[in-house]
Parts: sequence; structure tokens; C-alpha cells
Amino acid sequence: MCKYLFTIILTLHLVNLQAQDLEIITKPGNPSTLINDGYIEAEVKGGTPPYTYRWSNPSTPLDANKAEGLVEGINYTLTVEDSNGKTATTKAKVKSQSVTETFNGAFTPLVEGLTDFLFWDPFAAIGIYDPVVYNKSKNVEIPGWKADVKDKFTLQEWKTGDRQHVNKGDTLATVQSQNRGAIAVVAPENGTIKHSLKEGAVIFDAQNPEDLIETNAHVFGQIKYDEPVILTHPNGAPQTHPIPFIVIWLVVGAAFFTFKMGFINIRGFKHALGLARGKFDEDDAPGKISHFQAFATATSATVGLGNIAGVAIAISLGGPGATFWIIIAGFLGMSSKFTECTLGLKYRHIAKNGKIFGGPMNYLKYGLERRNMKNLGKVLAAVFAIFCVAFSFGGGNMFQANQSYKILATQFPVLEGFGFWVGVILAILVGVVIIGGIESIAKVTEKIVPFMAGLYIFGALVVIFVNIGNIGQAFTAIWDGAFNATAMKGGFIGVLVVGFQRGVFSNEAGTGSAAIAHSAVKTNHPPSEGFVGLLEPFVDTIVVCTLTALVIIFTGKHEAQGMGGVELTSEAFASVISWFPYLLAIAVLLFAFSSMVSWSYYGLRSWTYLFGKSKRSELAYKLVFVVFVVIGASISLGAVLDFSDMMILSMSFPNIIGLYIMSGEVRNDMNNYLKKLRNGELFQKDKASKEEEALP
Repeated sequence: MCKYLFTIILTLHLVNLQAQDLEIITKPGNPSTLINDGYIEAEVKGGTPPYTYRWSNPSTPLDANKAEGLVEGINYTLTVEDSNGKTATTKAKVKSQSVTETFNGAFTPLVEGLTDFLFWDPFAAIGIYDPVVYNKSKNVEIPGWKADVKDKFTLQEWKTGDRQHVNKGDTLATVQSQNRGAIAVVAPENGTIKHSLKEGAVIFDAQNPEDLIETNAHVFGQIKYDEPVILTHPNGAPQTHPIPFIVIWLVVGAAFFTFKMGFINIRGFKHALGLARGKFDEDDAPGKISHFQAFATATSATVGLGNIAGVAIAISLGGPGATFWIIIAGFLGMSSKFTECTLGLKYRHIAKNGKIFGGPMNYLKYGLERRNMKNLGKVLAAVFAIFCVAFSFGGGNMFQANQSYKILATQFPVLEGFGFWVGVILAILVGVVIIGGIESIAKVTEKIVPFMAGLYIFGALVVIFVNIGNIGQAFTAIWDGAFNATAMKGGFIGVLVVGFQRGVFSNEAGTGSAAIAHSAVKTNHPPSEGFVGLLEPFVDTIVVCTLTALVIIFTGKHEAQGMGGVELTSEAFASVISWFPYLLAIAVLLFAFSSMVSWSYYGLRSWTYLFGKSKRSELAYKLVFVVFVVIGASISLGAVLDFSDMMILSMSFPNIIGLYIMSGEVRNDMNNYLKKLRNGELFQKDKASKEEEALP
């Protein structure tokens, strides 16, 4: 009897152990050769349901046994936990089926590594800043509300008293919708409720323009939590808003140059306009292009998708307040551009055949050599050139071709599936321009830039004028959002960082790229080109980026969920001018084309610095460049583009080190130039023509 009893107990114990053990079986799938559409489905055996699924993919919810939208070729981790706390972990990978997927999977780890470095948070590392996002309170809002909803919502009844304590899951209020009927609102956490509207009040009315523009117009109360709650991604990982080192590096540099040069971005603005208009052009001075042509070439490289898509991303992440910090980033960036463009002219080299070689490669190498830092200068110049070439092929080429084709195909569906041929046409046009060198590039950009900027600015002003009644609410939303952002938008630090980040990335101030174009200008005075250079962040960021932001905010699209980039900007324009997305598509194409031809020159100068200045070397670069135009329009680039975007940020490290060291030299040159300007010693066209008329 004891023997049988022992056997039964042992069997039950083994069964119990077996039930507790968790086994995860993964089934990866790849439905197509397109990138980032892989999936992994998990089957769990053993343990006690329900299970919690913690995927390394942040967008996969905790209750999902299937992760979708995965990058092919990289490992994903899954930890499963049962209701008793038993856990098991496994790894799985979606196999690549195409060259595109293989490239994408190979570059993803590189991008993540660069991200860890460039976006490292020194303040969090030393423990003086916690990047984890905590929510101390939450707005009570209309359930399921969306910015584009066509409905009217009324607060029917409060189920709790004002200042009353509530528990998670308690019914707080009933909202009456014209379309959906009565909707119950429940408490997300334990806390104290605060009413902001009375029963019977209209919460949101889509027919009311003020409701469309007002931030959080769908909110009618607030819960102050008993304890701060960590905001999490769908997979349960905490949300963070770090202060990236790269943003600190660029912004601190821009602020330093602003003070070092005595706020030249303000006091030099009027003279900069005179230079750009050609008032001080010296036709017989060494160089190949005019001040305006250099300004147009450099601006064409910066004014582009960053102004259209980048601003929309900033607002979708940081809210209207990000606009304020975008403007501040542009203002400070004007001083960085002044410094680097002055040095670009001062240390340029004009070969016997007339070709001009200038930019950060020259002033880092020769400028530091003059200070007995020859080895440091060589290293910084080479590092800059490598990063510049890498970006010219990726972000300055493939990204532009890819995005211009995508928006064209969106607005003109007949082009769907013809990416290769669109790429061929673009490659031919780009090739024709860049074969002619900087003079040809300058002639094209001086015509395209005013046209495309004028087209875009005109459309933006029309949208703003139609919604001019919203101006008060719009600027209130920008100001309040800049200093009093909610935790959902990252708080003050999060909004400041995202605003500076998008502003700096858009105008490229501090990266040194513009100094390459400006080094070809006809002038005898290097600081003159610094003045012209400071206009670029003004036009790119303070004007164009701000107009994009105002269009989005004035039309109320800043509250839209699930949209970002070009799509959000296009939607904002379409809300007023139904046909404008077609013109926007053409503007994007022009933006992309001008960026490609300008970046071909930047990349070429960096290429020849690394591989020699022969005609064969130049031709090799140009042929590779036009091939990448076709590739960019033909495939989805994924992490390859993220990698190339990282390259332009990396360019700022060697460049700003050199600018710091030579900033005193730039200030002395600037003061000498301004002294000559005050004394009337600089050549002026109108003055020269009057003197010629006075001659007998």
C-alpha cells in the first residue's frame, strides 16, 4: 500500500514540476522581400496561464504572443512569465530573403552602436539626471479621441466629486458623443480627481475653430496620482528622455561661438543681406562663384526634407513647444556657420588649374598645423572627410532619392512600381549638373532654391492666413508647451532636446558641410563669407522650419495621433488647400534634387582629400554617386539611411574641436573686417559705379 501511495505522490510531483516548466517554441516568418516586415510567433507550453510576453521589440504589447514589423537578420529576445512568476527566455531571428534585407539587418547593429555613442547621456551617467519618464498626473480625456474626429462631446455627468480620491478602474464620468452615444470614463490609477469642466459643458466640438487649435481640447479633468507612475513602451520597458551628448556638443558649441563673436548673428545680419544681394561682389577676386550662389548652394543642401518631415516629427514627439526651441537652435546656429565659413575661405587652396579645395579638411589640417598641432589636425581632417563621404552617398543621396520617389508615387499612383526608372531619370539630371563642377551646381541651385523656397513659403502663408483667427491660441500653445510640457511630451527637458535636435539636424550648423561650398566664393575677405553663411540657419530654421510648425499648429494637426513626417505636413496643408499636396510633392522633389547636387560637391571634395585630386579620382566619385541615386529610388533603405544620418552628426566632432581652437583667430579677423567696413575700405559695387561715372 505504501509502495502504491509513494508512486502516486511521486507521479503527481513530477506532473506538477512538468506543469511549472515553461517551454517557448518560436515560429519566425518573412512574408516578403521588403524590409522590416518579419514576424515571430511564440507558443508556450507548461506553466500557468495567462502569460506575459516581454519582447525586446518595444512596440509589441505585453499580451501579444506575436511580434510584427521586425528587422530581418537580427536576434530578438522574448521572456515569458506565467501567472505564478515562472519565467523562461529565448532568442529568435527572421531569416533574410533579399539583398536589401541583408543590408538592412547588417546595418541595424551599427546604427544601434552609433546611437549608444552619439545619444549617450552624460548627465544620467553621473547620476544628476534621471532620464526615465514619470507621470505624476494624467489628464481625464475623451476615450478614443482623435484630432481629426468629426464629432461633438459633452460632459454628461461626473460620477465622482471634485478633489475626491478614486481607485484604479472607478468610473469617473460619462461623456455624451453625438456619434457614439454615452461613453464611460474610468480611472487609470489611484489618485485624486480634479474637475476642470462642469456637467453639461461641451468638451470638444469639431465645428469650433478654437477647439481645433487648442492643445488638449479633449481634456476635461485631471488625476493626481498617489505615487508617480513610470511611463512605459508597449513591451513594458520604461520610456526615457535622455539629454544626448551630440545635442549638447552642438548646442554648447553654437552658444560659445555666439558669445565669442559678440552676437554676430544679430549685429551682422544687415551686412549679410547686403553681401547676399551682391552689393560687395568682387568680380576680379579669386574664386569661382558669387556670394549668392554659395548661399544658394549651401542652403539647398540644408533646406530639404528635414524642414518638412523633421519639424513634423519634432511636434509629434514634443508638441507645439518644440517650435520655440527649434527657433533658438537656428538663432545660435547662425554663429557656428559664421565661424566655419570664415575659416573655410581663409584656408582654401586654389590649384593651378583653377580648382578650389576648401572646407573643414583644409582648416583642420593647416589651421592646426600653424598652432603646432600637425598630427591632431591630420587626424581630425581625415575623420571628417570619411564621415562626409559616407553621408554624401547615404543621407545626401540615397535618402533624398528614396523619399522623393515615395512622395511622388503617393501623389501620382501611376508611378508605383517604377522606382528604378524614376531613379534613372534623377541620376541623369544629377549627373548632367555635377559633371560641370561647382559652377554648374551653383547656377542650378541659385535658380531652384528661390523657386522652391518661394513655392513652399507661399503655400504656408496661405494656410496660416486662412487660419489667422487661431494665431493667439497657436502662440500660446507654443510658449506654454516650451516651458510647461506634460510628461507625455517629455516634460521641459524632453521638449527642449527634441526641438534643439531637429533644429540642429536641419540647418547642419557646426557640422562644417557649408564651409566646403563657401570656400569657392570670389572674395578677398574670408569673414565676408562668414556673414553670408549665417543667413542659412536663419532661412532654413527660423523661417522655413517655423512656417512648417505654424502650418501644423494653426490647422490643429499637432494633436493628430499616429502620423509624423511628410504625411503630417501634407495632411496639414491639405486641410486648407486640397490640391497643395501635389505641389508639395514637386517641392519635395526639388528639395531632394538640390540637396543631392550640393552634397555631391561636398562628398567630392572630401573624396579627393582622401584619394587624390586627379580627374580619374573625381570621375570615379561622380559615377558612384549617380549609381547610388538609382539604388536609393529603387529600394527601401531602412537602417542604411539611419547609419548615413549618423555620419553627419559624427562630422561635428572633429569640426567643432577645430572651431574651438581657432575661434580667437576668427574673432580677430572679424574685428579687422568690421573696422574696414566702418571706414569704407571695402569694395562696393554701387560706390565703384558712381566713381566710374565721375571719371572724365
